Amino acid sequence: MNKQSKILIVDDHPLMAEATSSTLKQIEGVQIVGIAATAKQCLELVDLHVPDIIFLDFNLPDQYGDEVAKIIKGKYPTTHLVIFSGIELSHLYNHLIGLEVSAVISKESSGTLIKSLVTLLLENFTVVPVPVFHKMRVSSGNLHQTDLLDDDEVSMMTMIVQGLTNEQMAEEVHMSKRTVDNYIRKIYEKLGVKSRAQAVDKFNQFKHIFDVNRRP
Repeated sequence: MNKQSKILIVDDHPLMAEATSSTLKQIEGVQIVGIAATAKQCLELVDLHVPDIIFLDFNLPDQYGDEVAKIIKGKYPTTHLVIFSGIELSHLYNHLIGLEVSAVISKESSGTLIKSLVTLLLENFTVVPVPVFHKMRVSSGNLHQTDLLDDDEVSMMTMIVQGLTNEQMAEEVHMSKRTVDNYIRKIYEKLGVKSRAQAVDKFNQFKHIFDVNRRP
């Protein structure tokens, strides 16, 4: 009898979790060993079942998915982690690759893509969006170079969150307004946003990552 591949689903939205489970059950040789709604439940089920693949929501009520991923990979390095998110995470690809996740896909992905991904992961391959693949080709040799905000950019964003204008920021950091404008433009590019409000929203969503990467 062939060994069944064990999959754990981690999502705090019951309907989404059940829909994902229904899709995965259509794959021959796959066993759904559980559905967790929190990071705590996830880690308990991981220790109990040691799944081959984990579909891990990025936004969980008690912890972020990348933090959970780091814990799991530390204990079970061969487990495939699929970051499964309802928000756009392309600006964090390098961060997530650094954590050795196996794939990052949207919750809006088709059942066909999800089933194809599982089939590939079981062969130790993955799928990458074509635009991301092209960027990786252009940046060959720089895969480990992070796209996260550096210390100066985090400081700039912190001031933006506090409501400071570019003029006030320039005075605060003893720079010209033009230099500050260039910093802000670069930050927008890294975060993939076009406005101050969007930048603040995305920075607040992922502030824990920027904080972690600033620690000595």
